[in-house]
Amino acid sequence: MQAFIVEAANRPGELARVAETISARGVNVEAFCLSYGNKGAAAFLASDEKGIRSALDGQGFTYHQVPLLTISLEDKPGQVAWAAKRLGDAGVNIDLFAPVDYGTDHKATIAIGVDKVDEARRALSDHLTEWTIPERAFAGTLSR
Repeated sequence: MQAFIVEAANRPGELARVAETISARGVNVEAFCLSYGNKGAAAFLASDEKGIRSALDGQGFTYHQVPLLTISLEDKPGQVAWAAKRLGDAGVNIDLFAPVDYGTDHKATIAIGVDKVDEARRALSDHLTEWTIPERAFAGTLSR
């Protein structure tokens, strides 16, 4: 699975412009997160990776793809710091760190986009979990 991280200016309407481009291709965005300062980024996860790539390319958006792995973390202080330190100690750069699911067991599933996926898998092997984009129970609610 890949995340598509789109770089955009921090101004009103930019997220709408990117999301509308993806939606116009009929691609449902199942998870996303943003980060904005002077220049921002929005990360999109979708089961239709070919469609999202085509949509972004078609409108000339600047983006990069990041391979993802998913981990399970307990819902308690220090878990993000622990995972980030493990990855840093392994020489792995984090491009994306986003919760994608919260369980009733006080655990969260986190999608992590990294530059060295094999090293990240080794560093976090005891917390790796499978996560797939949920079935279309809520199809269209985020991207339309």
